[in-house]
Amino acid sequence: MAHKVFIDGSEGTTGLQIHERLAGREDLEVIQIDPELRKDPAARAACLNAADVAFLCLPDAAAQESAALVTNPDTVVIDASTAHRMHPDWAYGLPELGAAFRERLTTANRIANIGCHAGAFLLGVTPLVAAGIIPTDTRMSCFSITGYSGGGKKMIAEFEAADRPATLNSPRLYALGLTHKHLPEMKQHSGLQHAPLFNPVVGCFRQGLAVTVPLHLPTLPGKPTVAAVHAALSAAYAGQTFVRVMPLGDPANLDGGFLDVQANNGTNRADVMVFGHDEQAEVVVRIDNLGKGASGSAVQCMNLRLGLDEMAGLTV
Repeated sequence: MAHKVFIDGSEGTTGLQIHERLAGREDLEVIQIDPELRKDPAARAACLNAADVAFLCLPDAAAQESAALVTNPDTVVIDASTAHRMHPDWAYGLPELGAAFRERLTTANRIANIGCHAGAFLLGVTPLVAAGIIPTDTRMSCFSITGYSGGGKKMIAEFEAADRPATLNSPRLYALGLTHKHLPEMKQHSGLQHAPLFNPVVGCFRQGLAVTVPLHLPTLPGKPTVAAVHAALSAAYAGQTFVRVMPLGDPANLDGGFLDVQANNGTNRADVMVFGHDEQAEVVVRIDNLGKGASGSAVQCMNLRLGLDEMAGLTV
């Protein structure tokens, strides 16, 4: 029997991407709602409670409202918004962070999907904190560049308009108040005591994301080498399907000396790379912000929770 799935907010960027990843799967049945009733609470509640898995692809407040409509104890809710990522009763949707994260995702009926910047940051930093290479009280910084699709329908329309202003042709720094909404999960799920100083940038390309985390090696305990940083990450992700640690010093990691931010587009893959020398290192994590950073992770979590093939509907 096919599992029933409902996407609340199916017309948004993440909802549409989830639809694409579920298309053609015979093990799933997508519940459809009358377009005229998309905002009707009773109609939405009926769909939510009829589903084995309900994806919430909504703004934070609307996601909280939808979650409150779920009264069926067997419905698994996967929230793609920021609303529940810090809630102790919700599992965090990044199984590669460790056995405890993965195990909880196989049984939880409330799952908070990751933020795109946050997920990439956590993949690069959490294993190093766990290994003791980065002390928990370290005050870190990170830089992230992402495609404009991460801003949703409105930003996509602005960047793809025929009369797009010239200001959109250049990279655009944002969240300069240093209170980006992903910071709480970056702190909590990494094990750090302090949120990083985070500089996000949106570029004039549709999708793709890379987070860069600098490390001053002589300031860390034991003065680790670049090779030691790489080895810790390699050990953490050994055997993982969707996370690959790229060979240290391999010229093939770059495109003529440049990092291709869009190389993982259309996949659920995360590439972890380490660059540097005796004094300094950088950990770079590359994902598709619409894939591993959003809809891909959500589908992966669904697969795990339902006991299905973790790769079903996803591309490595």
